[in-house]
Order: sequence, then C-alpha cells, then structure tokens
Amino acid sequence: MNRRNNFFLLFIFLLAIATLIVDWPQNPSNYLPGSFWPQSQGIHLLGFDRQGTRLGLDLQGGAFLLYRGDLSKLPPGADPDTAINGAVRVIQNRVNASGTSEATVQRSGTDRLIVELPGIRNVEEAKSLIGKTAQLDFREQTTVNGQQTWIPALGTAPDGTKKPFTGAYLTSADVTFDQVGKPQIAFQLNSEGGELFADITKRLTGKPLGIFLDDQQISAPNVQSAITGGKGVIQGSFTLESARDLAIQLSAGALPVPISVEEERTVDATLGSDSVHKSVVAGELALAIVAIFMIVYYRMLGVVAVAALFVYTLLVMAVFKLVPITLSLAGIAGFILSIGMAVDANILIFERMKEELRAGRTVGSAIDAGFNRAWPSIRDSNFSTLITCAILAFFGAKLGANIVSGFAITLGIGVLASMFSAIVVTRSFLHVVVGRRAVLNPALFGMPSAQPRLGAAGLQR
Repeated sequence: MNRRNNFFLLFIFLLAIATLIVDWPQNPSNYLPGSFWPQSQGIHLLGFDRQGTRLGLDLQGGAFLLYRGDLSKLPPGADPDTAINGAVRVIQNRVNASGTSEATVQRSGTDRLIVELPGIRNVEEAKSLIGKTAQLDFREQTTVNGQQTWIPALGTAPDGTKKPFTGAYLTSADVTFDQVGKPQIAFQLNSEGGELFADITKRLTGKPLGIFLDDQQISAPNVQSAITGGKGVIQGSFTLESARDLAIQLSAGALPVPISVEEERTVDATLGSDSVHKSVVAGELALAIVAIFMIVYYRMLGVVAVAALFVYTLLVMAVFKLVPITLSLAGIAGFILSIGMAVDANILIFERMKEELRAGRTVGSAIDAGFNRAWPSIRDSNFSTLITCAILAFFGAKLGANIVSGFAITLGIGVLASMFSAIVVTRSFLHVVVGRRAVLNPALFGMPSAQPRLGAAGLQR
C-alpha cells in the first residue's frame, strides 16, 4: 500500500507542477500581488502552440455574424445537412487560416450558421473573408468583331474532351515572394488540372493568360513556356494582406451553398480588462473563504481538502487552456459551480470517515470505508449532472445558444475533474496521515469525542 500510495503522490506532484506551468499567465501581476513574477511565453512544443486562455465575446468583444444558407440553390438530390456542414468547415478553414484561432463557427437550426470572432472589430473585413466564393478562372484572348476579348481557356482532359481551366483544380495555395520581394500566390493542382494547365500553357506560349477572380482580372502574364508538374504562380498588384486573403479563399475552396448575412454586429466586451481582473480577485477570495471554512470545520481533513482543491483548480484551468475552451461569463459560472461540487464530494467522504472513526475503526480502514461508502452517492450525483450537461450542450449547439453550451461544457469538465480529485488526490493525501500520532487527536478531525489511541489492532477508545 505504501509503495502504491507513494506512486500516486509522485504522480499528483508532477501533475500539479505541469498544470501550474500550463496555467501560468502571461501577465501574472494582473492576478498576483507584486510585479516580480516571471511572465509566461506560452506553450510551444512540437508544433503545438497555446498562447493564452481563450476569451469569449463578452470578455474581449469582437464580431458576431449570423448567416443563412440558401438551400433552394442546391442541385436536385443534394443533402441540405451535408451542404450546411460543408459550409461550416469551409468558413472554419478560412477564419483559422487568417489567424483568428479563437473563432467559433457552428450551425443554428437547419440553414443558419453563427460565426463569432473575438477580438475582431472590422465586421466588413470579416464578411469579405468569410462570404467570398473566390471563383478563379483562366482565360485567353481572341478577336471578336475586331476587338480583343477574353474567353475561357480550354485544355484537353485525359479523356480527350475540352474543359475550361478553373480554380476547382487547385489543391493548395500559399503566399510566396518573387525576386524583388513582391507577394505572389503559388498554387498546386491535382493531376487532371496539371494536364489541362500544361496543354493550355503549351498552346499559349508567348501569349497572355488572363487570371480572373470573381470576373475581375487580377493578372495577365505572358506564358514563357509550357508549365508542367501541376504547379503555377499567380502574380498581380497584391499587398501582403490581399495575397494572404486570396490564398485563404482559394485553398479553403468555394462554399457549397450560397450564404447571406441575416445579422451582424460588433460586440463590445461587457467586462473590460479591469473588471476581469476584479473578477479573478473575487474568485481567489471566494476560494480562500471556502478553504478557511473547510479548515476550521474539518481541521486536518480540511487541510487535505484544500490541497486537493488546489490541484483540482490547476487541472481544470489547464484543460480549459489546452483543449482550448472559450471562456465566457457563463463558462466561468459553470467552473465556479463545479468547485462547489468538488468540495461537496470531500464533505461526503469526510462525514463517512468520521462515522467510521466513531465506530472504532483505525484511521487507515476508516479512510477506505469512508471512500467506499461515499462513492455511490458521489458517482450518482455527478453522473446525473454530466447527463444534464450533455443535454444542455447538445441543444445549446443545435439552437445556437452559445451561453448554454459554454456553461454546460465547463461544468462537465469541472465535474469530471472533481471526481478525479476526490477519488485519487484526496485519498492519496489522506493516506499520508495514517500512522502519524501527531494527527490522531480527534480534535484535528473535527471530532470532540474521546481521545483515540493507536493500538495493535488499530484505534481504541
């Protein structure tokens, strides 16, 4: 038992250190007294990056957009659910590629999509990036009635048919720079697109090849030689930002269903940075009050509960940061509620332990019996809460109620962590006191009964 308990203690210690490193804020002076604390540079490990905790619209403000998909434009036999889900994926690709990693894109009902962009103030820029279809096509010049005009550039497909060359054959697009440092877009084609492009550039050698985006000419370079290998470059009067946006739109693909904006608004943060700081301080004070109550009422058991609660808090905050979970006011409320449930589990265990000690059990057997008898109550209450969280999260996501979903997700994570804290952390800490005469005074367990003694068979009256 000692070896097993030592293993768990080492595991808990290492877990606490790891989660503390993950949780450490970028500006610790905002939450801790003094200005001497080291700053966190975020987590950067093997391509995994986390800079800080995600904050929702109500904590840092941003843009809110509600789109509606025009399902009447779908071809016959197309599945509306597949089209809307495809639109969600395309929009996620676009906003994530633009660096808005905290964006939330989700369905609302059968044909609507909600896009939340925390930290974004320019709604028009967001709409331009999200809603553009980015239809790219290549054209060649011909003479019609004595005037030069652009017509679709046709290439010979592997089956011998003539097909227009469009952006549908692109598999990727990235921003690069030419020899003088001007932004350009390098693209990669699939196998059929590569053959079409090679045939067209071979035929148009020495002639211009027009590149059009949404019927607007963006470039018309002269073809120097046949381009093979399925690669090409789009050059034009690009700024770095416009080149990046075009590359995002091309690589993300066209939206599978037309969408239109039904609602748009810029959301101001309901809590400024100063209010967030005050909320954190209030949370710290609340934890301190809970800790004081547990220690005063349960004495040594309360010390154990506070230590377990500290590990629990570090663990939950680390999960929020690593997943990551977007914290809103509702999410913070769910987390605080889960703290109360974590303390509640400890109270059930401690009361059962005290009953066993009054019955004459040894401390070690009282710990095991207390956990075994309290576990059914802890399990059933937490499982019922988890079922409720799952229902709230499902219908919140289905109906677009982000506040409900955020509350349910954070509460559910907190409940799972509280079960781990009660069963593993608290139990391991309690076994540390076994066999230590200094803590066998019943007053240290909140028991004003007769002094127990440690005998050969255990505690005796």
